[in-house]
Amino acid sequence: MRLGILTGMVSTEKKALATSMPGTRSDVVISENWQTSMEKIKIAEDLGYECVVVPESWQLSAIPWLSLIAEHTNKIQIGTSIINSFSRSPAALAQDYATLEIISEGRMILGIGSSSAAVVENYHGIPFKKPLRRLKEYTEIFNILISGEKLFYEGEIYNLTQGFSLRYDRPRDHVPVWIASLTPKSLEQSGEIADGIMPVHWPSTRMNELRQQLDIGAKKINRDVNEVTIAPHSHLFILDGNNDNEIWDEARRPLEMYINRMGNFYHEMMARTGWEKEVRASQDAFAKKDKDKAVQAISNEMVEEIQVIGTIEQIREKLQQRSDNGADLQIIYMPKGDPKIAGRLLEKLIS
Repeated sequence: MRLGILTGMVSTEKKALATSMPGTRSDVVISENWQTSMEKIKIAEDLGYECVVVPESWQLSAIPWLSLIAEHTNKIQIGTSIINSFSRSPAALAQDYATLEIISEGRMILGIGSSSAAVVENYHGIPFKKPLRRLKEYTEIFNILISGEKLFYEGEIYNLTQGFSLRYDRPRDHVPVWIASLTPKSLEQSGEIADGIMPVHWPSTRMNELRQQLDIGAKKINRDVNEVTIAPHSHLFILDGNNDNEIWDEARRPLEMYINRMGNFYHEMMARTGWEKEVRASQDAFAKKDKDKAVQAISNEMVEEIQVIGTIEQIREKLQQRSDNGADLQIIYMPKGDPKIAGRLLEKLIS
């Protein structure tokens, strides 16, 4: 069983910025001041966690945080989960990653996705057009620049004819690109162009379907689909017998938010993978402005299938089940709180 970590960064101890989202509880965060986060990242590195990835969404930039992590670690892989493919040009991101590759000595992963129309249009002011095609062209241009080849590219979106190249002392000529794929078309395309995928809220017992859909694209270019790393987010919720009902509700809330406030990709995926009843009930309640009912529409069965909930022992078993079902590397959220306590939990999960 292979594990990675997702962690954020904030400006102060008191106010979470990096991963807070409108409408969510202020105490449900995965970030803290950068010194505390860094201490926990180094603990995870020493324990054998394979990668650390950081979010960006519409808050703090991921790039400076990545450089800080690269400087303070030695062997753990470092990446994003995710950077969107609209707000920076492929060349600008290749420039950033070239610098990060030098600092990290070749340990970077590019986690990229389309984000959503809400973020791209209403935060960045860019039309949300052809997201799937943009991901393909973006990945191909990024790969050309990182490889050191001259940039000649003719696509539907980008037409680059001057032959620029990105010159630096390369530790390697390829940075793995992991794509946030959920839809059948995106998964098929990722089978052609991606080194990995990072699905969010994908049901545990249907992990094998990810490989099947990736294989459709892989076969188009005679590629072994097992070259593509499946790295789902695995969101943990620990039951200790004291406030278990509250923890179950806490586990429902991210699902409700992604159903009702994160565009179409997520609720369509959840309905497509067996949870249409819960999705429709939650949407109906949300439309009537009944937030509590929208949360409670998420059944325990849906929570158990998508989240990882239970005692520490049960969580370890469920993480192993997800691995057996087809998750190559699971990205768990960094435990909140004191680094020593978080470190003990991280050790229990990976031992």
